[in-house]
Amino acid sequence: MKQEKQQLLKQHRRKKRVLLGCLLLATLMLGALVSWWLILALPLAAWMAHEAWFSDHLFYRAKSNYDYHFDAARETELAICQGKLLAHEPEVGDADTWIIEFHVKGSWLSHFIDPYLKISGERFDFEHGVDGRRFVSLSPRGEHSLSAGLPLETRHCRIIGNPRLHAFNNPPYAEKRVLIIAPHADDAELAAFGLYRQAPEAMIVTLTQGEIEAEDYERHGLDKTQAGILKGRLRTWDSMAIPLWGNVPQANCVQLGYYCMQLKAMHDNPEQSHGSKLTGHSDTREARLWNQRALPSDLDGAPTWKNLVSDLVTLLETFQPEVVVTPHPRIDPHPDHQAATQALDAALEQSSHRPMALLCYANHLHDNDRWPMGPAGEGIGLPPSFDSTSTATFWSFPIPPEVQRDKAMALAMQHDLQTPLPWKKRLRRHLQYWLAGRTWPQTGDSEFFRKAVRSTELFHIRKLTSQ
Repeated sequence: MKQEKQQLLKQHRRKKRVLLGCLLLATLMLGALVSWWLILALPLAAWMAHEAWFSDHLFYRAKSNYDYHFDAARETELAICQGKLLAHEPEVGDADTWIIEFHVKGSWLSHFIDPYLKISGERFDFEHGVDGRRFVSLSPRGEHSLSAGLPLETRHCRIIGNPRLHAFNNPPYAEKRVLIIAPHADDAELAAFGLYRQAPEAMIVTLTQGEIEAEDYERHGLDKTQAGILKGRLRTWDSMAIPLWGNVPQANCVQLGYYCMQLKAMHDNPEQSHGSKLTGHSDTREARLWNQRALPSDLDGAPTWKNLVSDLVTLLETFQPEVVVTPHPRIDPHPDHQAATQALDAALEQSSHRPMALLCYANHLHDNDRWPMGPAGEGIGLPPSFDSTSTATFWSFPIPPEVQRDKAMALAMQHDLQTPLPWKKRLRRHLQYWLAGRTWPQTGDSEFFRKAVRSTELFHIRKLTSQ
């Protein structure tokens, strides 16, 4: 996929150079033949069209089929009749997660306005110009009855052939003791605020201080090092305080104090200390002032892989979670997120405690910077997947509107999501609103207020075998 992504990126840049050259030539010719004002007007119109319709970062073809193979799912073909989605087998209704497979083909207008379908009023958006197999997730509720039929609407697209249902019956994960691995402050809220708010007991373990990329704090008259120290302190506080909004007690909030974008280096050199790239600090104990649980590496505060794994082993054995929520090591490309789950795997190998399952999330994506696509509060489609060799199991956890609102407020408390939107992105949003009909929530400027606040929280399930 990385090789294909690079090829698509090269093609995109090549086409952009050719189009810019043709536009420049056409503008000069028309300006000479018709009027000088076209020399200014045409490039401006082309730039506005690019920002409104063609600025999404999509590193795969919209006409590609998503490739998913599901493990332990009951499957049945669905029918579309008189605007309703119907199942011929009523027993599929006892599942807790439905993944519905469609072949979606966009209309010509879908190249300019987001195509989507609605199932029982829940909206699922697709890429511009979509033409391929796509999957949407639903949490069956009282109003969702496939035997009676679910109202189905399409906008700027149509469905080819019969959809197919993949139904999962998972254990009641929301009723279990949950441990959440958050590489940075805000990752737990983005991925699983609704889950940890409802769980009978939850612990949130934040691995890093999140101190890098602190340029915004320099406006306070600070140099780069001082800005990084301030940002690290603020995000450390966020990791300890904001979970209280979701009913997680202070004793169950743990900040490990390792350094942002250093987890991979720690993994590659397990015995070596890796301090902050920005501040030069190298003692994790500076960020553990509010911890109420003792950790093995409190003895030396060295930011090493060995200490990180040892800390996680202790937390697994003392909290004894039944379920662990952690970044998906393949789908989420952020190096800290991948290393976080690698550290968890290493801890599980050493720990005497074995949870029943890992619930994996992706707060970032390789291939599509808009996923989950569509407005806040709507449904989630499965992320792009082109791996024909792996199988997947999913759990879709419903988030009612009042919890969505609380989740948005939790995100609004995060200092890293309060950075002002650059003028270019703000202008792009205005153009997309006027020309493409896109909307953003009023709760915050960050894209995560749109991406993360949804009608469901979606997890990939990785079941663990007994030791």
